[in-house]
Amino acid sequence: MLSNKDKIFTNLYGEESFELKMAYVRGDWDNTKALMQKGSSWIIDEIKNSQLRGRGGAGFPTGLKWSFMPKDSEKSNYLVVNADESEPGTCKDRDMIRNDPHKLIEGCLLASFAMGAHKCYIYIRGEYFNESVVLEKAVAEAYAAGLIGKNACESGWDLDIYIHRGAGAYICGEETALLESLEGKKGQPRLKPPFPANKGLYGSPTTVNNVETIAVVPTILRRGANWFSSFGREKNTGTKVFCISGHVNNPCNVEEEMSIPLKELIDKHAGGVIGGWDNLKAIIPGGSSVPMIPKSVCDDVLMDFDSLVAAKSGLGTAAVIVMDQSTDLVKAIARIARFYKHESCGQCTPCREGTGWMWRILEKIAIGNSSSAEIDKLLDVTKQIEGHTICALGDAAAWPIQGLFRHFRDEIEENLKKGNYVA
Repeated sequence: MLSNKDKIFTNLYGEESFELKMAYVRGDWDNTKALMQKGSSWIIDEIKNSQLRGRGGAGFPTGLKWSFMPKDSEKSNYLVVNADESEPGTCKDRDMIRNDPHKLIEGCLLASFAMGAHKCYIYIRGEYFNESVVLEKAVAEAYAAGLIGKNACESGWDLDIYIHRGAGAYICGEETALLESLEGKKGQPRLKPPFPANKGLYGSPTTVNNVETIAVVPTILRRGANWFSSFGREKNTGTKVFCISGHVNNPCNVEEEMSIPLKELIDKHAGGVIGGWDNLKAIIPGGSSVPMIPKSVCDDVLMDFDSLVAAKSGLGTAAVIVMDQSTDLVKAIARIARFYKHESCGQCTPCREGTGWMWRILEKIAIGNSSSAEIDKLLDVTKQIEGHTICALGDAAAWPIQGLFRHFRDEIEENLKKGNYVA
């Protein structure tokens, strides 16, 4: 269990003010100039050595991603922070922005300096109105104190931070669709290559990182890469904010050590499953886009990237959605399928047409108006979508359905035969 002295987000629950005077007390902006004086190469190497992986879902090594940014580009380099937190079950970034925004802002300065960027955009979900107000106030405080802007922290580096509010599209959480939206275009993913590090915002070199990824950077640099990498397992290191919801006694956001057993995470921080652990049916461990896992897997699985991939699921955004024995799993996944049908941007035919097919077949199964042959057809459609779209939304729509039938097909077919589903 992570001790309080090792927690990065010490105001995650908003027990203190978000304002700069209290951020100073919590250790933010502590001699930031000295960190910058060590040089951009030192910062990138330290992030590499910490083994920090992106906290937005993909889990790509952060230091490696930063190293792709060109040092001698004729165009401006940009840092873009993805705060378009729209994955169902995920609510970590909003608490960081609402209660600890200066960690993010300081992280923006250090990351921008490391990558040679003088401009940083924070793309925040439009529905996060109160959070955007807090963030704007915190940015204004940082400007007024000389922490960002011209000669930020008296380091000789200039950085401007701009806040851009999204307009309600889940697809804009995909990094290239986010860039399109920032440019004032329709939020649709771009073909890659070229990758954003070569041609991103306004055709310039760009790195897109999640809020949590950037917000942990100052603490890693102050306390050292070895400190951060001492938590968790090799290639699955550090601390992580987990969002726990569903059939638990105490839904919460909690910062914990990576690789904590899933059962321990729920029992210690969420008050356990309602009705006890034996009442558990399944868990979606990383937000609605990753496949569910049954209780038999939940008993022993670790909450990190590699352990969950081995269990044919994923850490994703670490949004843990708990479902007990009372859950109608088919209806639950049908609801998720409807969400992805609605949020498809329509650019790729497999996703545009296939998400609707999947939802309609699931709805038929949910009311008992289906058969084993139709399940086979549904799984065939998921395979025609998975891996055949520009971005990962097609995969995100297919995987929850594959997880459902991977673990519960026999039970669903038995219920169909018995007529246990009711219209």
